[in-house]
Amino acid sequence: MIRKWLSAIAAAVAVLAMSSGSGGAAEEKAGQNRIEALNVTQQGGEILMKLTFRDPLASPPVGFSIANPARIALDFSGVVNGLGRNSQVLNEGDLLSANLVETPAKTRLVLNLGRNMTYQTRVDGNNLLVSLQAVQTGAGAVTQTRFAEPRAAQVRHAVRDINFRRGKDGEGRVVVDLSDPDVGIDIRQQGAVLLVDIQKATLPDSLKTRFDVTDFATPITNVAAVQKGDNVQLTITPRGLWEHNAYQAENQFVVEVKQIVENPNKLTQGSKLGYQGPKVSISYHNGDVRQLLRVMAEELGLNAVISETVAGNTTLVLKDVPADQVLDIIFQQKGLDMRRNGNVILIAPRDEIATREKLELESKQQIGDLEAVRQESYQLNYAKAPDVVKLLNDHLSKKGKTSFDPRTNILFVSDTPSRQEDVRKLISTVDKPVRQVMIEAKIVEAEDTFQRNLGIRLGVGGALGGKTTSTGRSQLYVGGTAQSAASFSGLSTDIAKIPTDFNINLPAGNIGGAQSGALSFVLYNSGATRFLDLEVSALEADGRGKVISSPRVVTADQVEALIEQGVEIPYQQATSSGATAVSFRKANLSLKVKPQITPDGKITLSVDVNKDTPNTQLTTGTGVAIDTKHVKTEVLVENGGTVVIGGIYQQTLRDTRNQIPFLGDLPIIGFLFRQTTKVDNKTELLVFITPKVISESLNLR
Repeated sequence: MIRKWLSAIAAAVAVLAMSSGSGGAAEEKAGQNRIEALNVTQQGGEILMKLTFRDPLASPPVGFSIANPARIALDFSGVVNGLGRNSQVLNEGDLLSANLVETPAKTRLVLNLGRNMTYQTRVDGNNLLVSLQAVQTGAGAVTQTRFAEPRAAQVRHAVRDINFRRGKDGEGRVVVDLSDPDVGIDIRQQGAVLLVDIQKATLPDSLKTRFDVTDFATPITNVAAVQKGDNVQLTITPRGLWEHNAYQAENQFVVEVKQIVENPNKLTQGSKLGYQGPKVSISYHNGDVRQLLRVMAEELGLNAVISETVAGNTTLVLKDVPADQVLDIIFQQKGLDMRRNGNVILIAPRDEIATREKLELESKQQIGDLEAVRQESYQLNYAKAPDVVKLLNDHLSKKGKTSFDPRTNILFVSDTPSRQEDVRKLISTVDKPVRQVMIEAKIVEAEDTFQRNLGIRLGVGGALGGKTTSTGRSQLYVGGTAQSAASFSGLSTDIAKIPTDFNINLPAGNIGGAQSGALSFVLYNSGATRFLDLEVSALEADGRGKVISSPRVVTADQVEALIEQGVEIPYQQATSSGATAVSFRKANLSLKVKPQITPDGKITLSVDVNKDTPNTQLTTGTGVAIDTKHVKTEVLVENGGTVVIGGIYQQTLRDTRNQIPFLGDLPIIGFLFRQTTKVDNKTELLVFITPKVISESLNLR
């Protein structure tokens, strides 16, 4: 009996202690509904959860589901956690566990799932019944970017080299050379870095390092390569806002990281089209818009400020819809808009945002009109003061004025303090040393000439009278002059006088002042009463030549440069009074060029190349003619690369034949009655341009 009394007293003391210890909490949460019990059971392929509350719920909770990782979240406004614990392991089928997160305004119940599931809620008195059913379409599978699968687990691959390049738009490219195209590669984003896993591959010791690529001015700051077990892992660390793209071509795998320009009117940043937020499923019936906006902002990880003027109810039944698209739908329904400021967004009606922005602009303008003018001086190191003054004219207020000292290149600006800050930023941007470019041009003129002349002279005649000398040797009269004649043994008769006139006179012409060679034959009878005189003449000229001109010039970026060399040729020119005066015309080799260095390191050239040569063979009454070769164009060239900007190819083919009609066309003997000239001349002009950016270190040396 005494033992029973002691047990009763101890129980009473324990109850009193518990009541006194929890009295503050009970008073603090007085008037709020709370979760008192959580029970789970499984019936076939369906999981049933029963939540018991102290008071009945006024409406079903706001809920949404996420596919990856698979989970369901239910928000209970004005409800506290009365279970005495924040998490509970359930392990009922695909329902793994439940977490309760309590805030002053609500309590969120998060159901962690083994795979994606759909849910339905129903209020039954003080109870909330939640029904979970598995999705059979596999929507909860984790998507992973994979570029190739290894053909066999035993095959070992290798990373041969890792290179880094800067793209034309400033993007960073990590180029990995692989041993073969069948290497399995997985890429994923983990926090602020990109991880690339190259499966079943080895990494040379020379590549097991961290590459600092900050100097390339891309979003990527460094790339690290390590061997992790059987795999090679690349860690790419970008900075700022960025997005990535990856592709593989044969043995080369490329990861491209591009800078994102933040758009304050978009929830998710990037150049990819469409919505990019996590997919959610919502069943929301006639619920408060403000509460739904708050839930979506939390799911997107946004710091949201919702205006007090946002009001009303909405009904949404959505399945697997990106969270940013859900917000866009709500904005369209309720006439809302948003503005981003850093990592905080403001959600308000469109008219309210437009009115607020208008007031801000008017306020800034009024403040600018009331601000006192302040004068500051800026020492310009590289830019010229007159050029900066022209640039600042569009950036000053109505009160702003500029002046400069050309001797010291100091710029004076009088304007409001807010505009002075803009001027300071602008000057720091433009007052930088200009990069220099060396341009080398090669003008190559190649010439290949060939000319062949063939001719014939033919004379046929009879004895026209001759005489025999007293010595018994005959004299041959040619052109009326006695010449030494060949000795004709046994001849006692007179030798005929051969006339100078030929029946056919078609000799070969000269080439460049050189006379043709001749080969003569004289045939006659024993009595020298009949003769046949044949003279064949020919001349062939073959020449090859090459002229290389190589002007060079160094100039600053976007500054035109000119270099020329040549002569000035005088010529006669009539004046207005009728007299003649001597004028001069240039015959020069000139190179005029204006380079522009592009952000990706290439060079755009505006080139004007002119090569004039005096033509001494072609003269006029007033002077010497000039052969002109001129090329003017604009090209884009790699730094240090060579490009052919122009070429002129000329070929002259000429076959000339002078002949006696009909006789010259006879076969075999027709050549005795004609003269032929063949010309084949080739000339070619090529202009090569090689620009090189002069580095600062080279300038210092």
